[in-house]
Amino acid sequence: MSTLSASLPGGTWTLGDLTVTRFGYGAMQLAGPWVMGPPADRDGALAVLREAVALGITHIDTADAYGPRFTNQLIREALHPYPDSLHIVTKVGATRDQEGGWPPARRPEDLRRAVQENLENLGLETLEVVNLRLGDAQGPQPGSLAEAFDTLVELQRQGLIRHLGVSNATAEQVAEAQAMAPIVCVQNMYNLAHRQDDELIDELAEQGIAYVPFFPLGGFSPLQSSALTAVASRLDATPMSVALAWLLQRSPNILLIPGTSSVAHLRENVAGAGLSLSEEDLIELDKIGR
Repeated sequence: MSTLSASLPGGTWTLGDLTVTRFGYGAMQLAGPWVMGPPADRDGALAVLREAVALGITHIDTADAYGPRFTNQLIREALHPYPDSLHIVTKVGATRDQEGGWPPARRPEDLRRAVQENLENLGLETLEVVNLRLGDAQGPQPGSLAEAFDTLVELQRQGLIRHLGVSNATAEQVAEAQAMAPIVCVQNMYNLAHRQDDELIDELAEQGIAYVPFFPLGGFSPLQSSALTAVASRLDATPMSVALAWLLQRSPNILLIPGTSSVAHLRENVAGAGLSLSEEDLIELDKIGR
């Protein structure tokens, strides 16, 4: 572990045999508006990726659907050949339409194509971690993942994927995936206001499996936002800092992937996540999602 990554908030976690910083970076915001097209500031996007690595971040989350393709191509341009310590996690199972929607693409041929496109655009021979994205834009939806996940297991056997995970999944789908092959992470929406995965997080922690929340500030009601702002004001911090720090303190298996297209904001997020919350702060924050 480099001195830089040792100083990042939260320390490290192991995804299978890959050691990553618990504070990672989500590349979704590097594409254009609505995650479509190239970034308005290409040099700025490349600078953010290089700064993430310079800060010691060793976990970058992406998907070839971002852009589509543009985000992965930026990662390759900014960072290839990749340092041995850097691990890129991608996802398959959704594509983009002309309206900017995210229609599912989970047929075996869709998934095989998506894995190949991720490999090409990232400039890799093996994808280190691939998450199968389930559900839809409204969130997880019930139903079997067997056919789709089996396709990824086969690609793993062929050496194109090293480790598997699931995203936007129900607890039942997580269990179904685990019955088919080992998984190293689950990526779902979760934050102070949305605590539906509390039980799942604790179960995964016991099993040594990472939980990667997206939308750390998504879906707060005005009342919940004002409660968070009150705590943040008392601590002389931003609501985002408090939300990220709370996630890191919530459970040791939680990995953060906040996104930004600004170097200054990236540094603010790193500093903010290192905020130390007292027992009193945690009790007050706990009430937000209850």
